[in-house]
Order: sequence, then C-alpha cells, then structure tokens
Amino acid sequence: MALRTLDSLGSLAGKRVIVRCDLNVPLKDGAITDDGRVRASLPTLNALINQGARVIVCSHLGRPDGAPDPKYSLAPVAQRLSELLGKPVAFALDTVGESAHDAVAALEDGDIAVIENLRFNAGETAKDDGERGAFAAQLAELGDALVSDGFGVVHRKQASVYDLAEILPSAAGFLIEKEVEVLDRLTENPERPYTVVLGGSKVSDKLGVIQHLLPRVDRLLVGGGMMFTFLAAEGHKVGSSLLEQDQLETVKGYIATAKERGIELVLPVDAVVAASFSADAEHVVAPATAIEDTAFGASGLGLDIGPDTAEQFAAVIRDSKTVFWNGPMGVFEMAAFAAGTKTVAKALTEVDGLSVVGGGDSAAAVRQLGFADDEFGHISTGGGASLEFLEGKKLPGLEVLGWQ
Repeated sequence: MALRTLDSLGSLAGKRVIVRCDLNVPLKDGAITDDGRVRASLPTLNALINQGARVIVCSHLGRPDGAPDPKYSLAPVAQRLSELLGKPVAFALDTVGESAHDAVAALEDGDIAVIENLRFNAGETAKDDGERGAFAAQLAELGDALVSDGFGVVHRKQASVYDLAEILPSAAGFLIEKEVEVLDRLTENPERPYTVVLGGSKVSDKLGVIQHLLPRVDRLLVGGGMMFTFLAAEGHKVGSSLLEQDQLETVKGYIATAKERGIELVLPVDAVVAASFSADAEHVVAPATAIEDTAFGASGLGLDIGPDTAEQFAAVIRDSKTVFWNGPMGVFEMAAFAAGTKTVAKALTEVDGLSVVGGGDSAAAVRQLGFADDEFGHISTGGGASLEFLEGKKLPGLEVLGWQ
C-alpha cells in the first residue's frame, strides 16, 4: 500500500487540522540556533492555510520527562513560525487543557495555532498502549483530521505519531512524502555509481545501515570517529582515538564482504591527530597507518580525516550519481577539526545527480559550515528515522499512514 497523502483527505476548508510537525530545534538561552526543521514544515502549513483549514500545530522539543519544563517550551518556535509565515500564530500554554481548547476555538479559516510541547504529557511517550491511547484521544478532541509531517519521529510509536493517526482521518504531509520518496530511491534502483559516506562517532550506531546498504552500494567511504575501528580492524594502531573494541570482528566482516562483492571500501589515508580533545589542542597531520608515530605517541587522538583523505573522498563523491551522507568527518564544532566535513559537504553540492544529507549532526554541520539547504538534493530532517528507513526497518509512524 502507498502512503496516504494530503489529497486523500479531500477539502479541508473550515476543518480543524492537527499537524504533527517535528519542531525539535536546538535552543540556546531561549533562542533558536538552527531553524531548519521549522522551515521544513512550511510547505505543508502554507498549503493548509491556503485551503482555509484551521491549523493546530503540535510537536515535541527535547526530553522534558512527561512534565512541564519552561526550558523546553515551544513558545520560541511559535514566534519563529509567525515570522516565517508572515502572519500571527496563536500559542496555547498547555497541550490538551483549557488554553489549547480556547486557542482552537478562536481559530477562523486559514488561522494557525501552536499547542505546548507534547512531551509535557507522560502519555505522549508512554510504553503502555492504554496510557498512550488515552492521551491521543484527548488530542483528537482538538481536531477533525491529522496531517503527520514530523519525519524525525516516525520511527517512534508515540501518541501523536501513531495512536492519533488511528483515531482521526490521517495522511502524510509534503515533508514526509518527500522524505519517503528520496529515501526509497536510495534503497530501490538508485542511479549509479552509488556512494554512501558514513561518519560520526560510533560504528555501533550504523551497524544496521551498513548491513542493509552494503549489498546495494558501489562505494562506501568511512570517516569520523568510526574510521578508527575500521583502521584497527585492518591491524593499525590508533592511539587514544575513539575505538569500539567490541565491534572489531563485525567490522572485519564488513571489510571481507566489501571485498567479496567488489564494493570499493575507501578508508582514510591520513588523519588530523591532536594532543588532546580541545579546540586549541596542538595537532598534526599523520598517515592513517602511523597515528602513534607522531610526537604525541599513543596518547594522540584523531579528530578529523586528513587533507589527502578529504580530497580523495571529494573526488569519489563528485564522480557519483547518487550519494547518501550521514555523520560528520571530524569534530566539526571545533574549527581546527572541521576541514574534512567541509570538504565532503562541498563535494556533495557538486554531485550531478541525487545528493542526500542524512539528518542529525550532518544537517547541523552543513548549516554551521555555511552551506544553504538548497545546495543539496535533499537534507533529511530525521537522523534516526532516516537511518532506520535505510536499514529496512518497519517504521510505525509510516505504517499507520499506509506505507508498506
């Protein structure tokens, strides 16, 4: 069965439409530091507003443990949404209480309101079906239909994502529709050569995706903290770099599988090795096979791919027709160790084909390093959700919308 889309709900003029967005944005001192997820929700919200729907936006933010916590309030998000939409956005001070009901009752056709953080209610994330269902029933009182558009949470069986979609007529918004279409292209008949670039700190976070994609890709590029487990699996010493000893045998298996299948596994040839984990640490570039031969000896730790590796990765990426990238190449938050990630990101903007940035830290990195979203084919809004999709897992928030 195909995903139910907005068209399946018919005319929504005058209807109260709950939109489950993922507005889980990073905040610093109450200010949004990256509004990418807010911007990603705009096409669906504008389409509903233009139809004359009465729009009720709901989302989570952070992990407030089922009770109100002012530092996780969606108030700054409602304010930013108002600025981006160019119209007033009402804000309810609770989720299913008096303030929410009053805000919804006051809506006229084409108006929009945001209700407070869903996770201020324990029922949103409850493991107990009854508790979750009871909260979903309270949410359902606010609306006539549900548009699910928070791709970052479709891998979670939560009240607003799963149970609410079973109570109200429901469909996917434009964001989820686009995410599913793009990620499906990465698993079913991708244009070749197909390259997957994996980084981030741990191999264990990517086990499923490596296993599922390895038979489908032409090239696998490995950087970030996880590269040291690959280097160690090949018998090299990695100093004090991040190393998952318990994954060495698994990684040896991946290396053997790549060889058997003729998949080009590209590992770093050099690394930026530092004396300590700090922004101003003394650092040098060393061959990936000689990390302990620097002045830092066995205490040196790799914090980025080296310049030769970055250029090699960039050349492979530019020569590809389909590229999926998940996980930074180094500690990009520190300027001294951001070059590898920046070079890889730049190469993705030059792909003659489909380039996909796989959410989470990768999405944060490209924005922090000064790239615009539209320089890439697609920036996923869901790190964990996009990885689980690519692992071939069943995602409850998609299944409930008809996706098989």
